[in-house]
Amino acid sequence: MSGIEQSTLRYWDRVGLFRPAYRDKNSNYRYYSKEQIVLVNFIKVFSNLKVPLKVIRSVNENRSPERVLRMLDQRETMLDTELNRLHEAYSTIHILRDAIERGLNVPGASHISLQTLDTMFIMPGPSNEGWEGDNFYQAFMRYCKYAKENRINLNNPIGGYFESMEDFLERPSVPTRFFTVDLHGYDKRAAGEYIVGYARGYYGHMGGMPRRLNEFAAQHGLACGPVYVLYLLNEISVKEPSEYLAQVCVALTGKECNREE
Repeated sequence: MSGIEQSTLRYWDRVGLFRPAYRDKNSNYRYYSKEQIVLVNFIKVFSNLKVPLKVIRSVNENRSPERVLRMLDQRETMLDTELNRLHEAYSTIHILRDAIERGLNVPGASHISLQTLDTMFIMPGPSNEGWEGDNFYQAFMRYCKYAKENRINLNNPIGGYFESMEDFLERPSVPTRFFTVDLHGYDKRAAGEYIVGYARGYYGHMGGMPRRLNEFAAQHGLACGPVYVLYLLNEISVKEPSEYLAQVCVALTGKECNREE
């Protein structure tokens, strides 16, 4: 009638949380009264809310509306934390799936074209300006430290932002700042038209892609803006680092493009 499994009732009896009305000395069977079906509801409610049994037992020993309210408040706080974690996990699944699917549908690592891209929300890190001697690893580790201190989800794909094509040509392995893709990010790569190219290789290895993108822009009379690098395929989906795939997106603006070789 209570819907509680026998094994659960036995365990509650064993830990002193909920005992039967009496127990047959010969058969050792446990017997419960009708009233206990109502009384056990207190335990059922909070057990279903995943409140630890020792907390339920403690509150039950001196139960009062005030103590129950405190237990509800504590559980709500814990559930808020869990909900935030689940939302973050769902966001990571959505972002990783999108990146991998796009990486699998790239026409070729050498392909460059004009594409209209949707808005991509990001969580940017601190500027790497003033750290001219940095290599990729030094700059990246500084960003990871910043991300942990500021609760940025490092499970999401990480990319690099360059303020201009000139910056990308000069130091393609060290962006102006790193960023993490985040559906709730306070910054964004705006929707619009971009020159899009792809580069295979480990983090920071752009090969000839910066020069080729710059040449493409010059040949088509396109004005270059900020550059965004995002790894669609990385260690999450590919074993061999040489097969990592970066998408490089150059925003188009009204400024003159750098035409140097």
